[in-house]
Amino acid sequence: MTEAAASQSVPVEQSVDMRNLVQAIARSLVDAPDLVTVDVVPDGETTILRLHVGPGDIGKVIGRQGRTARSFRTILGAASMKLKRRYSLDIVEAE
Repeated sequence: MTEAAASQSVPVEQSVDMRNLVQAIARSLVDAPDLVTVDVVPDGETTILRLHVGPGDIGKVIGRQGRTARSFRTILGAASMKLKRRYSLDIVEAE
């Protein structure tokens, strides 16, 4: 495998760790933790984490003026630097 191809592949355990991190934090914030799911979507050099929460919990995950969502993204940024992989967070309201 070439060096460029090796840097493009994402170790599965890194994505699973990040997914578990986001899921654990979100479950502690919401009223319906069983509705919290996180999908991992590789997108080139970035991995998108799609956080799905229940209909009444979207405000709790976003927070006032987006403070909680910004904190989520700050934590992801810090972990991304350590893992040398860029992660992005999308918050989706489940139907």
